[in-house]
Amino acid sequence: MSRVIHVLTGCTAVGKTELALRWAEARGAEIVSCDSLLFYRGADIGTAKPTAAELARVPHHLIDICGITERMDVTYYVTKARVAIDDIHRRGRPVLVTGGSGFYLKAFFGPVADEVAVPVAIRTEVRDRLEREGVKSLVAELTKLNPAGLGALDVRNPRRVTRALERCLASGRTLAALQAEFAAQPAPFADCGVKLCELVRESPDLEARIDQRVASMLRAGLVAEVRGLLAHGLKQNPSAAGAIGYRETIDFIEGRLPEADLAAAIAQNTRALVRKQRTWFKTQLPAHPQIAAGSASVDGLFAPPVQP
Repeated sequence: MSRVIHVLTGCTAVGKTELALRWAEARGAEIVSCDSLLFYRGADIGTAKPTAAELARVPHHLIDICGITERMDVTYYVTKARVAIDDIHRRGRPVLVTGGSGFYLKAFFGPVADEVAVPVAIRTEVRDRLEREGVKSLVAELTKLNPAGLGALDVRNPRRVTRALERCLASGRTLAALQAEFAAQPAPFADCGVKLCELVRESPDLEARIDQRVASMLRAGLVAEVRGLLAHGLKQNPSAAGAIGYRETIDFIEGRLPEADLAAAIAQNTRALVRKQRTWFKTQLPAHPQIAAGSASVDGLFAPPVQP
């Protein structure tokens, strides 16, 4: 398989950006972002988006492709990534995908979205019911529609329960049937070879970097950035408004969080995100090498393991 996609992942603040830039520069590669927040124009400081100088070093794709109120999902991401990757390959240049958004990363290794179209009426009905009756009511209806059980569905997660009920109602099928159909779909990038590695750091080092990043964001004007995004409709986009760094800053701006507690709240929630990312990379992605960030070299990335 001659077409190869290199994927460099790792949790927030691990140091992916600089290593990705150096690897791409050394090989004449182009970078395709796999970070669910870098899509949004104007969301710069809170996302640790590469700077203008960094973006100038290597051609980047899928950064600043949406307005802050626009809906972004994995299906749209796959469509855009496919176009970018095909174009890079056509020009004979290597592809480096980098980012830490697990659900989007998974698109490079298997199917990620079914073909169930949920009508607006069903979506509105289910979400109105969630607000009126709570998630337990939706779980109860799902249980009736799925007498064989709900499988691995996280019934405490309102978003996942809502999505599951929407799909069952729209399709008339059970979650098990939908999952079987989903698994039978071809992977979006099945025609490419995918090489994956994960950049890692020890927890004390990573926690110090998180604290430094949060302090740097606040000095750089995170609060002003969020005020500007709110004026342009940030809260119309629950995914962006709920992202770490943004949700805490919104709480501060709207009087729910003292300014003295803002940095600590962002850092604490970032650490919680890191724990979730580590679990996702371990359980949801194929087996892959881990590269220690402190000793990582450009030549060591994606190199075959040394045989004993």
